[in-house]
Amino acid sequence: MTRDEFRQLQQQLIAKYHETFSGQQPLLIINVGECTIAKGVHALVAQAEAEIARRGADFSIKQVGCDGMCYAEPLVHVKKAGQPRLTYGRVTPDTLKLIIERALLGNDPLPQLALYNDSAEPWQGIPPQRALSFWEKQERIVLENAGLIDPESIQDYIGRGGYAAWEKALFAMTPEQIIEEMKIANVRGRGGAAFNAGIKWESGRATRNWPKYFICNGHEGEPNVFKDRKIMESDPHRVIEGIIIGAYCLDTPNAFIYIGAEFPLAIARVRHAIREAYALGLLGENVLGSGFSVHLKVRVGGGGYIAGEGSAQMYSIMGQRAMPRTKPPRSVEYGLWGKPTVLNNVETLSNVKNIVLNGGAWYAAKGTKDSPGTKVYSMAGRIKQPGVSELEFGLPLRYLIEGVSGGMLDGYRFKAIQTGGPSGGCIAEPDLDLPLDYTALETVGGMIGSGGYVVFDHTNDAVELSRYFMEFNRLESCGKCTPCRLGTKAMLEILDRILAGEGRPDDLDTLDYASKETIELSLCGLGQTAPIPHLNLVKYFRSEFEERIRRANPGAAQPALALTAD
Repeated sequence: MTRDEFRQLQQQLIAKYHETFSGQQPLLIINVGECTIAKGVHALVAQAEAEIARRGADFSIKQVGCDGMCYAEPLVHVKKAGQPRLTYGRVTPDTLKLIIERALLGNDPLPQLALYNDSAEPWQGIPPQRALSFWEKQERIVLENAGLIDPESIQDYIGRGGYAAWEKALFAMTPEQIIEEMKIANVRGRGGAAFNAGIKWESGRATRNWPKYFICNGHEGEPNVFKDRKIMESDPHRVIEGIIIGAYCLDTPNAFIYIGAEFPLAIARVRHAIREAYALGLLGENVLGSGFSVHLKVRVGGGGYIAGEGSAQMYSIMGQRAMPRTKPPRSVEYGLWGKPTVLNNVETLSNVKNIVLNGGAWYAAKGTKDSPGTKVYSMAGRIKQPGVSELEFGLPLRYLIEGVSGGMLDGYRFKAIQTGGPSGGCIAEPDLDLPLDYTALETVGGMIGSGGYVVFDHTNDAVELSRYFMEFNRLESCGKCTPCRLGTKAMLEILDRILAGEGRPDDLDTLDYASKETIELSLCGLGQTAPIPHLNLVKYFRSEFEERIRRANPGAAQPALALTAD
């Protein structure tokens, strides 16, 4: 396909997409993702298809990806001519029958069942989307297509403006110009490292060694973190577009996307999207007649958390055991097969399309000076509205809990929020009004990290939580460096002893000492952050640790004595 042919196709598909959602024929839209599959969405799709067959195609069905409202799934939407799109949650076979008969084919929108309408005003007793706390302050860039396109349709993606940035990059911008816009945007690594992606691309391009490689990290092996999985499931072409623009900036045809084996739907949809892109000539040799060639391969991880670390992931791609290596040299100088390699996270690369189309200054104007743009969060725990959301940096941490997540479930009181996955510190009530940005959370031991947050309630024991995180990091340690291999093991043994009722008065001081040594001496980010959850839990809930030790030492005057020289 040539550039002109792509532009013609683009116009056709934009018109087709708008026609599909214009409501000229009643349209039933069903969100299909990994969590909705677990809740029986395939049965709802089959039920709707049976209704079409029985009624003689009085309406059509559109499957789309997850939009992040995991708490309300399965979700079903109705779009008819002359009215906004209506959304219904927690749909069962019985309610689906009602929705089809009365809201889709009849004149009763069922306001008692509807969650919201997608306009800015109430409609027939149904509130607007922004009236829901989940949607109120969301600013969607990465998730702009989530729940609005079929993830298995490149036609839908192009119909929403997809691959326009790829065409612009190839024909209207030099790699240096793109890199400059990325630097201005200051997109910091969304996998947790928070390094400026534009500077990384610049360093990779400047390295004079060949061949070069570009990697997208979609491993996401942390417990209770699922935002990258949702991105890949809901909008795989957006990720691909970011990857190949990055490869263009490195002037390399060699690109990989590394996905954890735990995400079968994401793997299937990314592979399908790659085949679609090749079929249209958006991947392959001489893309759109530009003279540039690029090829993208999927590599599936074996499940180890350590494979999410950049250098360990490169060993895994090469077919070796995933273990980190010492640095320098950095990966942009010595990566895959000893050649220059740039690696970015799924979410980081999902911002590239909009930055190329709108400019780095447009992106940098959002969020805060130190943390521009938006961040995608996955929220779990005993909250009313677990799911995936996207917010501008700078909102208070409290808003994630009380706003987007709807607060605690009835009967449960907030205790702490675990930030940034198993490498981040817990933050409790006194610090919930800190802004969500990279610098502010670090002042109290928290971190933006990957954006996977878990809310703990009053029934969660701080010592047991500390042990949970330490056990995870102990099990996931690759064992290559001594501080991490032995430090996490020793700290886990002490926590086990405390929980067994055999704690010693100096255990907290020993844990503190071991934590600092492990952080300062470990080779990679796993060991360097493994003790942080424990340290923050002790900071906020030291009395719970002391009470455990006191039970084992009822005669001690003080449960945690300071270490002395003698």
